[in-house]
Amino acid sequence: MFKLPTRPQHAQPSPSPPSHSEAASMPPSPSGSEGIIEGAPARDRGWAAGLLAENPYFSAGFGLMGVGAVLAVARKGMVQAATMARRRMLVSLEISSKDPAYLWFLKWMDAQTSPSALAQATRFNSHQLAVETSQETRGDGGAETSFTLVPGPGTHYLRWRSAWFQIKRERDGKMMDLTSGTPWETVTLVTLSRDRPLFSVMLTEARELAKAAQVGKTVIYTAWGPEWRPFGQPRARRLLDSVVLDQGTKERIVDDVTDFMARGTWYAERGIPYRRGYLLHGPPGSGKSSFITALAGSLDYNICVLNLSERGLTDDKLNHLLANAPERSILLLEDIDAAFAGRDQTAEGGFRGNVTFSGLLNALDGVASSSAQRIMFMTTNHVELLDPALIRPGRVDLLELLDDATSYQAGELYSRFYRDHPDVSSEDLTRAREQVEQLITDGAKISMAALQGHFIRHGPLDALTDWRDLIATSGQRDQEQQRPESNRIANAHIEHEALRSKLGQSARPHRSHRRKCPGRQTLKLMPQYFALRDKIAGAKRGCATNRRKSLSATDCSAVSVCLIARHQGVLRLVGRSHFKEASVRQ
Repeated sequence: MFKLPTRPQHAQPSPSPPSHSEAASMPPSPSGSEGIIEGAPARDRGWAAGLLAENPYFSAGFGLMGVGAVLAVARKGMVQAATMARRRMLVSLEISSKDPAYLWFLKWMDAQTSPSALAQATRFNSHQLAVETSQETRGDGGAETSFTLVPGPGTHYLRWRSAWFQIKRERDGKMMDLTSGTPWETVTLVTLSRDRPLFSVMLTEARELAKAAQVGKTVIYTAWGPEWRPFGQPRARRLLDSVVLDQGTKERIVDDVTDFMARGTWYAERGIPYRRGYLLHGPPGSGKSSFITALAGSLDYNICVLNLSERGLTDDKLNHLLANAPERSILLLEDIDAAFAGRDQTAEGGFRGNVTFSGLLNALDGVASSSAQRIMFMTTNHVELLDPALIRPGRVDLLELLDDATSYQAGELYSRFYRDHPDVSSEDLTRAREQVEQLITDGAKISMAALQGHFIRHGPLDALTDWRDLIATSGQRDQEQQRPESNRIANAHIEHEALRSKLGQSARPHRSHRRKCPGRQTLKLMPQYFALRDKIAGAKRGCATNRRKSLSATDCSAVSVCLIARHQGVLRLVGRSHFKEASVRQ
């Protein structure tokens, strides 16, 4: 038995791919096209890609998609690069129209067009300008008008100190300043980051330019909503010597103010609030407001005038205004006695004041009051009507009376008016001064304002001979003010009668419950009753303490009896049990 020789096993050659004709004649695979793709060799896949590449629609769509993606990435990169470059290479500064530096900068921009600025290689390129007009009164009474061209809304370019600045002034027509009615504006400055320190230099120069325009002048500020704003143009300073007060009065006030200003460290070391209050009282025309204006000019201070009866002023706004007054300013509250009297206007268009007496006291020296330096002056014509809580030490530290002209004031004022007159010698001036002083010594009551007006209208000789107009004017004023307390009491009687009629109409409970149950309307009128009671009591105090004794003791007694009788009538009407305390006080 023999074995057949085995053939050596060689690697089977891979089948050759079918030709194109054979592939076309071959039947399709049972698994469909998926079987062809999954099991297709690399040559078949390349053939499919080539087939797609030969499709013009596919090539165009894919190309556009690629180009769009590249452009989107490039655009995003450029935006990010520009943002990063702007952050690192540029710096901007925004100034709003509410900031004081806003007006400083506009004035400074106008100054860059001056010949002196152009000589310093300053270039200002702007085709959009705005005009600001101001008027200044001359010594002869005329007005001198000046125009200032400032950058208007738009984009401007400035080359200053070898650096370029882009300046944009934008105005928002939708946002308005409710206090002034002007649209909201902003000024934005852009420059290279390496020139950033120039912003501080620029604003400092603008501030110094604004201060230079106020040299020798006094700025008057008024309250515009919750902030202070200049009122009109700065005024020429009034000399302190132009105001003539009685001997020693001016020196006493000036010495007190200067001593207070020099003791800031002393106040801080002892934890005492650094503020000082002054009250100037006296008849109208005695020089209270004039002296405060002259004092502010001599101290190089400005004046902040605050009207407590202003519409829209509340306790919170008052506290904010006192705490944020401009630096180196004197706060002035004029006619403080009338701030809380007669503020309920019954006429058409009247309003009710929102500042309360307690709110004023807290703003003056409450917990939330400012601890910065504060010099406050208050004026009044009737100091006897002020509440003792308002004029206590700490709120009013110095109280001074500025009365009608004394013989010294009249003679000194005459000398100041006519001492440089060419027709008046020194001997004539001395004799004329003695005559003027004698007129006041004989008992004439003349205000300093009336004397000043008399000297303005007349020459040195006519001022001595024509006194009849001046005395007649003073007599008419005395008649008008002869019984100020009786006038206030009469007005209080009228209000009392009106309130009594209201109480009589509303107090209609059952007779058996009248003492226990006054009407609802009566309960609502009780606060008005107590306020009226305090008002009449203040008028009686003014009657009793009137320095001129315009009401005799008999008249005061008669008025008091009349008031008590009227009050008791109202008390019986609404029930004495509810007003027992008030009856005892009366």
